[in-house]
Amino acid sequence: MDTLTIMILLLSLSIILILILFYKYNKYKKLHKNKYFLPQVSASFLSPLFEVNEYGPMIKSEVSFIGRGDLIVPGGTSDEEAWILAVLAKEAKTMFEFGTCTGKTTYLWAKNSAVDAKIHTLTLPPDYFEKYSKTDKDDSIAIRNALSESAFSKFLYSETDVAYKVNQIFSDSKTFDESSLHNKCDLIFIDGSHAYSYIESDSEKAFKMLKKGGIILWHDYDGVYRNNKDVYSYLNKLSQKLSLYHVKGTTFVVFKKEN
Repeated sequence: MDTLTIMILLLSLSIILILILFYKYNKYKKLHKNKYFLPQVSASFLSPLFEVNEYGPMIKSEVSFIGRGDLIVPGGTSDEEAWILAVLAKEAKTMFEFGTCTGKTTYLWAKNSAVDAKIHTLTLPPDYFEKYSKTDKDDSIAIRNALSESAFSKFLYSETDVAYKVNQIFSDSKTFDESSLHNKCDLIFIDGSHAYSYIESDSEKAFKMLKKGGIILWHDYDGVYRNNKDVYSYLNKLSQKLSLYHVKGTTFVVFKKEN
């Protein structure tokens, strides 16, 4: 093979490589441009407590609150998301959380809810990691994150004056029997494993537990190109059958059950 032929081949390969990279770049830009697939709503869609006046949020949305600022914490919600969860607890009597993690959301719910409220929160038992029920369609990063965020056996709410409201459940959510809570929950937060099979299973159980007028919130709906792509894929697919909305300024998706 002479030098000219080699140069032509190398040039051809370079052009092909450039075209491939250009295609992938345009695809990446499109994904960024269309980060959110679902229609968007403001927090006031969730509850009248989020109504605003000329001063901004009203006093009725005031809560006891722990922020995190720019700190990176395990499984952390943003400050706006944590505030929304805390406010919603003011109107809820029975709440369920898939994914206790540090217990911050559990604490905010307990602190801001009525004295007779009940909070059920579920996490994997510390010795259960080898039995984690993954499938081939589950994202490997989501699996890793789920296990690392289930390392706690003592939580932020532990030994506080509101801990009596909390029913801590140590279980794999796939094997958890939710039948005693069917049609009883006012507020459900799905923030456990973000692997596809778990999101699907947790959601199916949540729909059975939700009472009329209740709310389900999913966390980490932030695009197909992030670590939470299974959340994004599942909720977009689910939205073809149900009315789901992305809450502006958050990574929350909401479903409201009609009265």
